[in-house]
Amino acid sequence: MAEAADMGTAVAAASPKASDQVRRNRVLGFSLAFAVFLLDQLVKWAVVNIFQLKARDSIELLPIFELRWVPNHGVSMGFLTADSEAARWALVAMTAAISVFVSVWLWRERRRDDALALALVLGGALGNILDRLRLGYVVDYAHLHFGDISPFLVFNVGDAAITVGVLLLLVRALLTRERKAPLEDK
Repeated sequence: MAEAADMGTAVAAASPKASDQVRRNRVLGFSLAFAVFLLDQLVKWAVVNIFQLKARDSIELLPIFELRWVPNHGVSMGFLTADSEAARWALVAMTAAISVFVSVWLWRERRRDDALALALVLGGALGNILDRLRLGYVVDYAHLHFGDISPFLVFNVGDAAITVGVLLLLVRALLTRERKAPLEDK
């Protein structure tokens, strides 16, 4: 009986530390998401207003990288193109629902690495949602190419953050397995 009471005390003592870590992960995660959102919007603002990319169509920065004006009315690779106002708002609603899901997951996440990956996804998604709300499309501008070969579609900071975040989540899920404690014989 005393052993059970000692275990209860040990668990209670460990809980505040665990909840402090979750709280720190939340602050870090939502702060990173906000930073990604701000960076995405700042770069898009510069591309549109300072570089006047819409009027210039493209600006070569390096032999393999250029800024290219692409208003993205769909999601990725031409899927779910919003060719009407109803489709646009359905796309906004769908991406907003995914962002809410990611926010809840981030709020509950205990692992810092997963919280950071989720933050990248959330920040990028929110930047793209704001574009759809304000403009009706997402401003894409980054074009990486090797001569005539373009391994990627034209993208933006938000898209890159989403991609990196999803890849980090997949790598951790597929390559790292948390070991379960062996079952005790009773």
